[in-house]
Amino acid sequence: MERSPSPFPIAAVFAVHGAVGGAFATRIPWIQERIGAGPGELGLALLAPAVGTLLAMPTAGRIVHRLGGRAAVRLLLAAWCLALVLPPLAPDLAVLWIALLLYGAVAGLADVAMNAEGVLIEMALGRPVMSRLHGMWSIGALTGAGTGALAAHAGVDARLHLAVTALVLLGCGLLASAFLPSFPAGADAVAPPRFALPGREVLGIGLVGFCAVVAEGAAADWSAVYLRDVAGAGPGVAAVSYTAFALTMALARLGGDAVVARLGPVRTVRLSGALAVLGGVAVVAARTPAPAIAGFGLIGLGVAVVIPLAFTAGGRAAADPGQGVAGIATLTYSCLLIAPGVIGGVAALSSLPVSFALVTAALVVMTLTAGHLRPAAP
Repeated sequence: MERSPSPFPIAAVFAVHGAVGGAFATRIPWIQERIGAGPGELGLALLAPAVGTLLAMPTAGRIVHRLGGRAAVRLLLAAWCLALVLPPLAPDLAVLWIALLLYGAVAGLADVAMNAEGVLIEMALGRPVMSRLHGMWSIGALTGAGTGALAAHAGVDARLHLAVTALVLLGCGLLASAFLPSFPAGADAVAPPRFALPGREVLGIGLVGFCAVVAEGAAADWSAVYLRDVAGAGPGVAAVSYTAFALTMALARLGGDAVVARLGPVRTVRLSGALAVLGGVAVVAARTPAPAIAGFGLIGLGVAVVIPLAFTAGGRAAADPGQGVAGIATLTYSCLLIAPGVIGGVAALSSLPVSFALVTAALVVMTLTAGHLRPAAP
């Protein structure tokens, strides 16, 4: 009898991936000071990772197919860890932009590879695990950010801090990926194109994920500003809004698989979507901090499991899981590049409550289109 794969190695891979991003985020001020960049120049540089990710992701399906899931995860996760040393070495803005472009490209490739492997492991186990894997990513990100904050507080040079972090995470990633199962390709498996844009089979699924990421990106980038400018909160209280959002999202992801196993993906997203819509309404209506913070917490609770479920559905819908995951990732992560600017543009023309009314409308669409996540018949 064939032994079922363990989900623990892929969970460790997700945690390592998250820790890389968390560590980098804490040293952005050091990098900005080193190259003498103003806010506008830094903002331009921080677009580079998103551009690199979006350019690389359509190629990920072919890479995963060619190397195999386990080898692709090992290679791309190692590249992502080592890319962490590049940004603090940049002497000027132009070199930083190139470093961050490469950093974002390998981040996107590793993201697709590990999610495709997660989909295959979930299918082999016959029970949901993707939500928990994304919860482990959040734990990794919090751990990387926490150690980075300690290093920054202690005045440790970011070049030293990120180099040591990269080596530690490289070792952890190589160890974890060595225990991943090896899934043989089917006899009739056809290699994906070298550069594949999302196919029709994942567009509906991508719409659900896109709407969730609209809310996720808006809450991450604008919640503290909303608390300060609309709800009249001070800086400390304003920061709590994102903490509430991130905490409820992490907790919901860690416990989401049990809910999905009981209710199924469609009913789970409809129920969680209703909570997210309620949170959006609370945010739009709030003029004091408490209801706004509660609203952002409900949004985090409501969108937490949607992206993991979208990856699962995309991986199952496509002929090749890597290509399906790449298609969903391209559709959803493109929103992270677009949404913050759109939110700011609408706010400049009207107000932040109007911007979040549009976010709430996106959450309504997410809830109504949850049927696209229904597993296809065998």
